[in-house]
Amino acid sequence: MPILPKKIPAAAPRQTGKPARASSPNSPSDTTSTTKAKGQAAEEAAWQYLQAQGLRLLQRNYRAPGRGGGEIDLICQTPDGTVVFVEVRSRRHSQYGGALASIGASKQRRIVQAARYWLLRQPSLPPCRFDVLALDNGQLQWLPGAFEAAS
Repeated sequence: MPILPKKIPAAAPRQTGKPARASSPNSPSDTTSTTKAKGQAAEEAAWQYLQAQGLRLLQRNYRAPGRGGGEIDLICQTPDGTVVFVEVRSRRHSQYGGALASIGASKQRRIVQAARYWLLRQPSLPPCRFDVLALDNGQLQWLPGAFEAAS
């Protein structure tokens, strides 16, 4: 019976003699970084707008742990103490229903799940709501209380 080594050495990378290809402008990594940058810019514009409305930022890009835990773009607080969980959506074109139509039931469930996780870590339960801030073709639309958490 042969004895196998405990650690198998990794294979050396193959040398093909060809120069490495430069990534094309439409490669997935470029698209991802561009999409991420656009999303961050939309979140920043949303935060600037909400700040002008008197809200205070508590947390940005909160991610609940675990698989499928959900993420909340902005967690803010109104002057009266209401915690506002804000989903920011941005669309360049409204041909598929626009930014508001992109927040379906499953996305809402993930946001609510993340909000519940965040609330469990607070010393007391504040009043809260779920808002959506949509940017369609550069036009900003704020929907306070856009959806509710199901019991």
